[in-house]
Amino acid sequence: MRAKNIVSISLVLLVVISVILYANTAFAQTMSSQLLTTDYAKQKIFKSDTVVIYPIFTQAAYGINGFYFYYSKLCNTKCLTVPIPTEKFPAYVSSEQAYLRLMSRSFDVLTDIDVDKNPGIIKVYKNVIVLHNEYVTKKEFEAITSHSNVIYLYPNALYTQVKVDYGTGQVQLVRGHEYPLPTISNGFGWKFDNSRYEYNIQCSNSNFYRIANGWMLNCYPELVISNNTGLMDSLEEMVSLKA
Repeated sequence: MRAKNIVSISLVLLVVISVILYANTAFAQTMSSQLLTTDYAKQKIFKSDTVVIYPIFTQAAYGINGFYFYYSKLCNTKCLTVPIPTEKFPAYVSSEQAYLRLMSRSFDVLTDIDVDKNPGIIKVYKNVIVLHNEYVTKKEFEAITSHSNVIYLYPNALYTQVKVDYGTGQVQLVRGHEYPLPTISNGFGWKFDNSRYEYNIQCSNSNFYRIANGWMLNCYPELVISNNTGLMDSLEEMVSLKA
């Protein structure tokens, strides 16, 4: 999400509150047992022709002492390098409701880490569903944008470039989100950036529109996707899994 002082501070508070609430839920215990990488390629287990990419780098960016503490001027540039999360922590900024809804379907799930380490892994899938993967590496960006059928379920995806050091276990901001210059918005200069829709959270007139390599939704569906049957029907129709 773009850097605006009031919005950024609100997001920081949201992150803090989410961490407190998350730590006290049984859901946290369930999620903590899940590996962040799923080596489908080596196991040769591809259960579905559709894969969902969980936004683990975005989860990292929104964490405590993460990028948004820097954007909000609560921290210096040291907050632009953050640890790679060791467990999934679905929240508003990391597509919690969509992730949970899609987990109930027969879709495969990968993380940003899987795609960054092995960009070719998504080529075996007919459909790729991108969530609020706002922060991605260059390799992941190129893999996703070169796939022929991607469903961008959240606006503001592929917005900011990061790099990852797996040796130190850290994610670092590279470009985008008004960094390193305030004139830089999308870190990849991507012409299909649709961040203008990220604050349309009611999704009252939601629809998917066509772009060169797939479909984009014109609203941020986190608050409505759990009970919006029309939205899920449209999604399932696009991936040819409509019941």
